[in-house]
Amino acid sequence: MLGSSALLSVVRGWTMMMADSVGRLCFDRKAVLAPMVRVGTLPMRLLALDYGADIVYCEELIDIKMAQCERVINDVLETVDFVAPDERVMFRTCSKEKSRVVFQMGTADPERALAVAKLVENDVAAVDVNMGCPKEYSTKGGMGSALLSDPEKIEAILSTLVNGISKPVTCKIRILPTLEDTVNLVKRIERTGVAAIAVHGRMKEERPRHPVHCDYIQAVAESVSIPVIANGGSSDIVKTFEDIETFRVATGASSVMIARAAMWNPSVFRQQGALPVDAVMEEYIKYAVRYDNNPFNTKYCLCQMLRDRVESPFGKRLHAAQTNEEICEVFGLTDFYMKTNAQLEARKAALQTNGDQSENPKLEDDVITMPVRFERRDYPPQITPKMYLLEWSRKEKLDQPVYETEQRTQDRAFQSTVVVADKKYRSTLWEKSKKFAEQAAAIVCLRTLGLPEGRIGEENSGLVNKRKRDDNKCAALNDNESAARKRHISEVPPEEEMRCRTKVVNGDCGQTTS
Repeated sequence: MLGSSALLSVVRGWTMMMADSVGRLCFDRKAVLAPMVRVGTLPMRLLALDYGADIVYCEELIDIKMAQCERVINDVLETVDFVAPDERVMFRTCSKEKSRVVFQMGTADPERALAVAKLVENDVAAVDVNMGCPKEYSTKGGMGSALLSDPEKIEAILSTLVNGISKPVTCKIRILPTLEDTVNLVKRIERTGVAAIAVHGRMKEERPRHPVHCDYIQAVAESVSIPVIANGGSSDIVKTFEDIETFRVATGASSVMIARAAMWNPSVFRQQGALPVDAVMEEYIKYAVRYDNNPFNTKYCLCQMLRDRVESPFGKRLHAAQTNEEICEVFGLTDFYMKTNAQLEARKAALQTNGDQSENPKLEDDVITMPVRFERRDYPPQITPKMYLLEWSRKEKLDQPVYETEQRTQDRAFQSTVVVADKKYRSTLWEKSKKFAEQAAAIVCLRTLGLPEGRIGEENSGLVNKRKRDDNKCAALNDNESAARKRHISEVPPEEEMRCRTKVVNGDCGQTTS
């Protein structure tokens, strides 16, 4: 019989274990949307959840690219965006899927994998490592199925993740050439502490036209105690909702992961039966518009659903569309697009108004700060806040503004401080480039001083007029110089003109005198 102290220890341990498991993603008896490059973006994931999927995986995202991203709360779309330095949204998620989305990464480096996992862990339900994709996109650099030949690296990556983040860690593999090797690898993976393992029942050399090896998946499921997710049955077995359970029983797996069958029609997850694909495409488009999905990604996913109709007149109209608005026009959803876009613009305007009211300058140490970001689209061509600040400084007979910039090592982002009249100004937000960081600092200074910054729609301050006059003078000088060159060339004999042109190619025409 346990003593009171020992019993208390057991109870505490059990309580901690139960608390740790509360809210954690379960991988038993689940229908799962597989990770698919260019398919598993937010609209497809949400649609799959609507139709009955229990868990959705995002497309594989490479660790090197994700490590450079900044986590941005998008108040307009009500999403969390992970934005690359080139402003491309690498991963977008929302509260609707937070408890059921698995972030899949491509990686071959434990520390980099951990950095990315820590970046996203508070916005996803689990983190997965891709060890099964045979395409060059994944295998270069030792990622994807290339990891299957390096079990020590597999262990290092998974152990680092399991010990380093609070969310469940999983991985997705392909089977090895022999059943014994496959089972041995999976047992090694289990010892790392992963929560589940997805097994694509084909070897890395095999393609969808090859039959899925259900016996391999079954042997794996029998050899480990963690949930095994069967994958690879779309061509051979899974065509309807009922087939999902058939595939699970045939493999002895805990759950089933669907790729191509869901790509062709995500309503395969629907217990009442799949819907006509045209109706599904319309629902997909609505999510794509609502969450501002990249139009080329939207079009790609729709073409996968069209399948053999992609070369039809309708398919060709879709292929010619270049924006989400044009895609909506093809499907007769223009009214929906206009209404949704108007709602998003209204929300953006309201947020900007509230933001302007809340952006009061604060004094931090000896620096005046505000949380502002430079948006190039908010300013006319060739007009920037730095230009306005410089012109104002000249007008006030002050020294030229001086910018000091630092770069953050973990994501290579920039932050600048501008010194004007012995006072320092800085934005608390980090920018993707040194130029943008300097512009943000200039905005802080201008707004603190109550000065115009040159935004579109802003009342003309007179500062820009001087710059325009200077630009016009430069343009006139350039025109006069160009005209003089033309007159000079017209006065040169043909043989001299040819010799001068030859010297231009050689870079020494400027040395020639008339």
